[in-house]
Amino acid sequence: MSQLVYELRRHTNTVTSRNQHHVTFWRGEVAQLGQVELVVPALEVVPVTDQRTYRGAMVTGESIARSFFTGLPYGGRPRLAHGRLNVAGQDAAFERSAWRTSREGRALRIWAVGREYRYRETRNRRYHVLERPEAHVATVRSSWARPETISGTAQGAVDSVDFSLAILFEGVYTRNLSLRGALISAPGRLADRLGDGF
Repeated sequence: MSQLVYELRRHTNTVTSRNQHHVTFWRGEVAQLGQVELVVPALEVVPVTDQRTYRGAMVTGESIARSFFTGLPYGGRPRLAHGRLNVAGQDAAFERSAWRTSREGRALRIWAVGREYRYRETRNRRYHVLERPEAHVATVRSSWARPETISGTAQGAVDSVDFSLAILFEGVYTRNLSLRGALISAPGRLADRLGDGF
């Protein structure tokens, strides 16, 4: 089975006024799809009136399905709580079990463009996999908080939707896909919710 390998490198905009936001993006070439970019926070996917309460992440590119995720913020990224997922112009659904203890049991189940996916943490918080029966995309971040690179390896009948989703979730706070991560991040997530009036 052949593998496709890609790497996105981090860039950050230059902030020249108090009204600007720090925006980080990872950009690189993905297989036959050309330039692909992950943007966090993606200001254009969150209405201006909601930008204090919500954050967005977005994937765009020359030949890739555009996808975005919005949710309550944590560490500059949207988290799964109150999240909204859009893939290739269509709203998509997702769910996870907060009561399971294994990484497998806590995997995110995603329904997008007529497909069912699972997205889960593997070795540790830097390693994730997005899979459906015909395709598998494994990603690794060079570091958890501010990775310089996001790399991936794809197998099977992968297409632009698979790449877009796998890359997008690297811009979403998914630490609670492991029990240890959920326990470690719980106080901060609770403080964020209280601070936002939730």
